[in-house]
Amino acid sequence: MTSRRGFLKAGGLALFGIGIGGIPTFLSEAVAGIKAPGLFQRKKILVCIFQRGAMDGLMAVTPFTDQYLKAARPGLFMSAAKTTTGRPLFDLDGRFGLHPSMAAFEPMFREKRLAIVHGIGSPNNTRSHFDAQDYMESGTPFKKGTPSGWLNRAVGLMGHEAATPFQAVSLTSSLPRSLYGDNPSVAISNLQDFGIQMKGNQAGANLAARSFEDLYDETSSELLQHTGKESFDAVKLLQKTNTKNYKPANGATYPTSALGNSLKQIAQLIKMDVGLEVAFAESGGWDTHFNQGTDTGIFARNVNDLSESIMAFWNDMGTLQDDVTVMTMTEFGRTVKQNGTGGTDHGRASCNFILGNGVNGGVVHGKVSPLAVENLEDGRDLAVTTDFRSVFSEVAGKHLKINNSAAIFPDWEGTSIGVIKS
Repeated sequence: MTSRRGFLKAGGLALFGIGIGGIPTFLSEAVAGIKAPGLFQRKKILVCIFQRGAMDGLMAVTPFTDQYLKAARPGLFMSAAKTTTGRPLFDLDGRFGLHPSMAAFEPMFREKRLAIVHGIGSPNNTRSHFDAQDYMESGTPFKKGTPSGWLNRAVGLMGHEAATPFQAVSLTSSLPRSLYGDNPSVAISNLQDFGIQMKGNQAGANLAARSFEDLYDETSSELLQHTGKESFDAVKLLQKTNTKNYKPANGATYPTSALGNSLKQIAQLIKMDVGLEVAFAESGGWDTHFNQGTDTGIFARNVNDLSESIMAFWNDMGTLQDDVTVMTMTEFGRTVKQNGTGGTDHGRASCNFILGNGVNGGVVHGKVSPLAVENLEDGRDLAVTTDFRSVFSEVAGKHLKINNSAAIFPDWEGTSIGVIKS
C-alpha cells in the first residue's frame, strides 16, 4: 500500500493548472473543518530564477573598455558613450556597463542592493544545454546520476521539519531538477486553477493514473497522522484566497510574461504566509544563435523582461524585502566572437545577479581578464573564474542560515567570494 508520506516525498509533489478547477475534492473535504492559519513563523526566503538557454553575460554586463571584445563583435558590441548610436550602456564602474534594457536594475546597483558576479560558471566544460543545466541544478558538475538537487538538499538542512507542503515551491509546470529529492517540494504553475500530479517518474506515473480519492481512502489515517494540521491549513488558505484579483503593493506592475506571472504568484505565496522558504522560477529564450540584437531585438526584450519582472516582485515585497533574496542562474555563457548570423554560440562563463538588502551590492564581483585570445578558454570563450557553487553556497548559507556547504555541494571545497554581507 502506498503511504501518504511516500506520496508526498516520491520526488516532490507537483501542483499545477490542468483546467479542472479548484483543489481535488478529497483535499477540500480534509481541510473543511480547519481554522484559517496564522501558523508559520516568518523565515528568510530565497527566490532562484533559472535563465534557460544560456545568457550572454558579455552583453548583459559588458566590459566596454575591452578592445578585444569590440573587435570580436563588430555588429554586437555596445558602448557606454553617450554619443554612441542607439542607447548606451549604464556605466557601472568605469569598466562594466549594464545593458540599457535593464534600466530597472540600475538604481538597485547604485543603492548597493544588487550584486553582479561575472565570469561565473561550471568547472565542467560541456556546452550541452541539457547536461550543463543538470550539473548546475544537481550541484555536482562531474556526477551525472546525482538523485537530488542542490535546492532540495538545502531545504533539508534548514534545521527544522517543514510544517507545510509549501516550504519549497517551483512556479513551473513540472518539478525542476534543483528541487528533486527527499525533502518536500511542490511545483505550481497556476494558483488560480490547480490539481495534483506526481513528478513524472515511474512510481509517480503509477500513482497519478489512479483515483486520488482512492488513494486518500487507503491512507487517510496516515495522511492525518504524518502530514499534520498545518499542511491542510495551508492548502485551505490557497483554496480560499482570491488569487485572480490579487493587487500588488506599492504600485508594482508585473510584465505579462511567464516570468512576470511566476514572480507575481511567488509574491502572493509569500504574503499568504504559507511557510514558503525556497521559490524557483524560470526564464526562457536565452539561446541567441541568430539575430541577437543590441539595444533592440531578442536579447534586449529578454533582459528587459528579466529586470522588470524581478523589480516588480521586489517592489511588491515592500516591508518584506529584508526577508527575501533573489538570485539568477544560467547554464553557461556565449562565445566572445559573434557568429555569421548575428548571434553568439555556446560558450563558458556568464554572469548572474543577486538582489537583496543583505547583499554586498554595487560591485561587479569576480574576475574578467582582457578578452585577448590567449586569455580565453579554448581560445574562444570567457573563462570560468568563479565556480557557481561558491556563489550558490554563500547565498544559501548566509541568507538561509545553513552552515553545511559540503552537504549542499558534495565534493566541493572552495570558498565564498563575498556577495553576501557577513
